[in-house]
Amino acid sequence: MKTDSNPKTNKFLRKSLKILVTVLAILVAIPVVVIVFLSVTEYRPKPVEKLKFTSGNSRLELSEISEERPVSLMTWNIGYAGLGKYEDFFMDDGIKVRPDSKKIVDSYFDGIKQTLKENPADINFFQEIDINSKRSWHTNQVEKLKENLNKQGSFAYNFNCLYVPFPLPTIGRVQSGVAILSNYEIQESERISLPVPFKWPVRLGNLKRCVLTQKIPVYENGKPTGKSLVLANFHLEAFDSGEGKIAQTKRLKEILTKEYEQGNYVIAGGDFNQRFPGSTAFPPYWTDGWLPGQLELSEEMLAEGWSFAFDDTKPTCRSNAKPYIGEKAEAHDWQYHVIDGFLLSPNVKEISIHVIDENFENSDHNPVYMEFALRK
Repeated sequence: MKTDSNPKTNKFLRKSLKILVTVLAILVAIPVVVIVFLSVTEYRPKPVEKLKFTSGNSRLELSEISEERPVSLMTWNIGYAGLGKYEDFFMDDGIKVRPDSKKIVDSYFDGIKQTLKENPADINFFQEIDINSKRSWHTNQVEKLKENLNKQGSFAYNFNCLYVPFPLPTIGRVQSGVAILSNYEIQESERISLPVPFKWPVRLGNLKRCVLTQKIPVYENGKPTGKSLVLANFHLEAFDSGEGKIAQTKRLKEILTKEYEQGNYVIAGGDFNQRFPGSTAFPPYWTDGWLPGQLELSEEMLAEGWSFAFDDTKPTCRSNAKPYIGEKAEAHDWQYHVIDGFLLSPNVKEISIHVIDENFENSDHNPVYMEFALRK
């Protein structure tokens, strides 16, 4: 039997098949190339790294910390000036990856600077502060706040990835972390790595969290006592299954206990992403959205006289499932949390603490302001 064969048809089919195979090969190659690129460029911090600390102004006059003298400290997760009232967030059941324009980010950042101006503190802890990220239009927020507050300090990476390939549109480059700024003399500053709960390849585009420490010499009658005030700033795991928070909290306790046993004063603070022991404020009313973990190590951490310092009369964080605008309906449009505060060693006493209610205007967190003193 003779079979009809059309050369033009066969050529078209061969060409179409070649194009199809090429397209499929490219689609397979793209994720492979991305994974290889991220594996080669992955941020691999050492367990402990010495950090540089700088002054934002050469004319800065340093102060001294002494026992019984009140000192003020503010901690604030500023959400990289990208999680103000008009924003939601895809990881918190929202849809957005970043604000719609640089103008919006600049507006939030201006509001953050105004709040800092109206509530001056001797020491500032910042979390989610960017130095070079697509989501904040590559603004170096650390340097700008140093200049704005006329303070010195140090910065440590919590997130350092050349390209985060998810979601769509992608997050892109992220260089972000935690910072401590003050007018006090700094003896040394370190980045201490915390356990990473994520495995390869998810780990490649994820956070590598840490504790940022600064040591400040303590004086008595104008002379150094040989002891230090150890400041520890951190932002613990948020979007893990729970094991990460537990492992990181255990490591945090080891770091702080070691410093206290050496005779130092210790203040640790920041965004715990966990509920404080004894607090029943703003109980969860939903199960689908993000909820903080429970600080299961609280009894162990308090066994030696350590104390948590927090204010739960107002929320320190709000849910990001939708923008924080419109009527604050009683139908629970937003979930509130109290997850920002401090942990104090037995030789540090809390004088006062309160949440500065900014109504989440420029960040999804409210700042927390504390006065403390070193015990004799």
